[in-house]
Amino acid sequence: MAADAITPTTTTKQQDTSGSASLSTTESLQEKPISKDAPPLTPGEWKRLRWRLDLRIVLLFALLYMWSAMDRSNIGNAKLGNILEDLDIPDSTYNVGMSIFFIGYIIFQVPSNLVLKKIGPNLWMSLLVTFTGIIVACSAAIKNGAGLLAVRFFLGIAETGLFPGTVYYFSIWYTRREQGKRFSIYYASAAVAGAVGGLLAYGIMRMDGVRGMHGWQWLFLLEALPTIILGIATFFILPGFPSTSKALNERERASLMKRLETDWAAAAAGEDDTKSPMSEIRAAFTDWKMYHMAFTCFFGSSVFYGLTLFLPSIVRDMGFANLEAQAMTVPPYVIACIFMILLGTDADRRVERGFHVAGSSFVGMLGFILLAACHDKGPVALYIFACMAVAGAYSQFSVFITWASNNFAGRTKRAIATAFIAAGGNIGGAIAGQIYRANDAPQYIRAHSVCAAFLCCHVILVLLLKYMLHRINKQRDNMSIDKYDAACKRYEQASDWHPDFRYIT
Repeated sequence: MAADAITPTTTTKQQDTSGSASLSTTESLQEKPISKDAPPLTPGEWKRLRWRLDLRIVLLFALLYMWSAMDRSNIGNAKLGNILEDLDIPDSTYNVGMSIFFIGYIIFQVPSNLVLKKIGPNLWMSLLVTFTGIIVACSAAIKNGAGLLAVRFFLGIAETGLFPGTVYYFSIWYTRREQGKRFSIYYASAAVAGAVGGLLAYGIMRMDGVRGMHGWQWLFLLEALPTIILGIATFFILPGFPSTSKALNERERASLMKRLETDWAAAAAGEDDTKSPMSEIRAAFTDWKMYHMAFTCFFGSSVFYGLTLFLPSIVRDMGFANLEAQAMTVPPYVIACIFMILLGTDADRRVERGFHVAGSSFVGMLGFILLAACHDKGPVALYIFACMAVAGAYSQFSVFITWASNNFAGRTKRAIATAFIAAGGNIGGAIAGQIYRANDAPQYIRAHSVCAAFLCCHVILVLLLKYMLHRINKQRDNMSIDKYDAACKRYEQASDWHPDFRYIT
């Protein structure tokens, strides 16, 4: 990923881009002094720095999220490995277990981002990922339905901070127009997890009976080990904040901070060190965008998580055997991964979000409509429709959550808003555990219809959001000088409410 050319989304009316608005000043950690006289980086140096950061940030987070997604969804593969029959767990308890994961996941998302901001990302992410691996390993010791519910609940708590923390972390290292492609690569790792998880499950399940253990027990143990190793490594590899990280020298730090400061300059007043965090907290919880995006995310995530948890069962019920179904989940995820990266790259290139999200969701909606309407067309046709559904449902989310991060300025406000929106999506995840019911098998007509309806709602809400943000931008473009001056005084500490700020639509 070479360095991207950045043109800040600001107006030319009145702009204070002095050093007072440094993105780093709200951090409670001790900052390194930033030289204002350091010579800027050359294009070649920028390219090398960006590649170095991408390897340490994007690649590491992609690996973390890939294993996190596998740890979260391997219960679906364990189901095909007869965990329910071995432990005499009814299907209803299994579905509750899919939903209870999101209770712990939702409750701690906003607090998790605030802790990350306080103690630093490398320590907090390391603790979360290591704890996740330990919980997954404990899953091998499940003896009954109660154990399944307990493990899923604590797994939700362990994984709660990774996703919203990543969204926030990317926003403090990359400009708004650099985030889409990188977040798509990060989120594509979830699709890779689906593909790799299917292949691993196909092989590991053949260990059934080795050392007197079931195949699903080996699945939990062997997939937990890399998670624990990655968690420990994160503490040493992941850079902290740009203003404090030892990964940057003085010139790199000064140039990067200036680049980030310029990108967010329209909301500079919302980033200064005289501002109380409480004002940003109030700004977050009184901003209609946060609630609209959380509601929109609910519909998209319900479908995404439904596929994550139940795709192995959906494919099996098309007429494939259990082990064969494990392997057949790989191609849909590979297609989704490619589609996701292409979508995010194009969204960054065009500096556009809404149509990309809506278009992706529309593809997924068509896939589900065809699955429901053509349920008697045979396994090949159904499998193709499933690939469409997975590609559309997965790809929309990466661009959508980048869109959310792009349009909230002020570090504390952005941390709260992205976590709140992710929590809204995870309420959808709790619902997802109840969409695909055993009594709907093998055609799942009702479940596919619900997913199609949810994606239809998602498309409508996304287009409505794009229209409203575009309208606000137009109003700010046409604002009179008197209204502009009044708005500057009124919103001098309101981040993205500042009249110089332009939303990415």
